[in-house]
Amino acid sequence: MKIKDISVLLILAALWGASFLFIRIASPVLGPFLTIQGRVTIAAAALVIYMALLKLSPEFKQRWKQYLVLGALNAAFPFTLIAAAALHLTASMSAIINSMTPLFTALVVWGWMKEKLTVKKWFGIFTGILGVAVLVGWSPIQFTTEVFIAVVLSILSTVFYGFGGVYSKKTFAGVSPLSMAVGQQLGASILLLPVTLFNLPNSSASVSSAVIFSVLGLALLCTAIAYILYYYLIASVGPTKTASVTYLVPLFGMIWGILFLKEQITVGMMAGLFVILCSIFLISDIQLRRRVKIVRTNQM
Repeated sequence: MKIKDISVLLILAALWGASFLFIRIASPVLGPFLTIQGRVTIAAAALVIYMALLKLSPEFKQRWKQYLVLGALNAAFPFTLIAAAALHLTASMSAIINSMTPLFTALVVWGWMKEKLTVKKWFGIFTGILGVAVLVGWSPIQFTTEVFIAVVLSILSTVFYGFGGVYSKKTFAGVSPLSMAVGQQLGASILLLPVTLFNLPNSSASVSSAVIFSVLGLALLCTAIAYILYYYLIASVGPTKTASVTYLVPLFGMIWGILFLKEQITVGMMAGLFVILCSIFLISDIQLRRRVKIVRTNQM
């Protein structure tokens, strides 16, 4: 990879890692639904403007049903679950758990597309589960019912990402990745709107500038701009090398948590991250990445 491509890869990882920081700041004040509504709506508007400047169209009218499904699987559900989990988990823990997306993508490919899983991949999946156990059981956060539910919600978000990746591969053959990104955010925005209107936060609650900037950063930096960088990398170095961002996002998530939220990083958290990354290495191969291209923000 050229220095320029490596720089873009690091910036993308930093942006997706920052999404957990922004969610951790905004969600306790605005609530999970309004936080994510702001994210997908503002990001969709920014991407529509970007496509208009390029004189392109996402063809939303022709594919609106498919975009609604993609928006639900790849944005509305997983984003909201992460935001709900952030009420009780640190940004660092959320980022580490989110790195399990390739594991559940492999399971979805096995169950939905009937692709055989090798012994190595099964071992990788169980290793990933062990990594979460180490992460949660050896963390500075007191293990309560609320924390347990938050961990389950965070893991469930990666399951939705897995289904979203397979659905996008089966449904959007020949559609440009940028059009899918715009359609996904528009679909998620439409689906979340009625739910958000019935779950608005207390109007008397004060909203600080940090919260406002977090939502804007989440939408514009971690979603709109991150998508543009993501698809630039796919075109420049290919999906296989671009997928290496998976290993960097949790590291940046932890860095931002330490710098801005003063989060404590323990030996247990590092051990859990190491085990999860090892599991991703075991289940990742060129064939899987050719079959399934995950269309997401990171990836929170």
